[in-house]
Amino acid sequence: MQVVRSDLVRPWLATAARLLLGGVLVVAGVLKFPDPAAAVRSVRAYQLLPEPLVAPVAFGLPAVEVVVGLALLAGVAVRAAAVAAAVLMVVFLVGIVSAWARGLQIDCGCFGGGGQVAAGETRYLSETLRDTGLLMVALALARWPHSRLALANRLETPTPMSTTP
Repeated sequence: MQVVRSDLVRPWLATAARLLLGGVLVVAGVLKFPDPAAAVRSVRAYQLLPEPLVAPVAFGLPAVEVVVGLALLAGVAVRAAAVAAAVLMVVFLVGIVSAWARGLQIDCGCFGGGGQVAAGETRYLSETLRDTGLLMVALALARWPHSRLALANRLETPTPMSTTP
């Protein structure tokens, strides 16, 4: 039986994690851009923020998701982007679990839309499991950010060799 070395596999796992997490964030952010009013309804439905913060968060969040997602997809500032993604996932989890615990009947608005839904149409468990999984991916990527097919690998300058005799 041949043993696979983790230093050979880990960069490819990190690549898959980076592309998955980045792809999810870019898609989530882009789907919110066409309907800013829905984004405002979604943020307001959570009943967590004071009204003056609802619109700035609703308009800013998609841009943050896209920027963090693009950094992950490109493989630039991977550790920082993974930490930012982890923070986003924690914020999303707090919102979803809070809405669930308070008995709110809302769609998470994670991929556009959002707002009130009919009783029984919430998907809190699946949303919580999804975001928990993405949080684990983000934390692993923050711990092991080196990956293949990353722009950062192309931008790194090799350190010069010592010329002392």
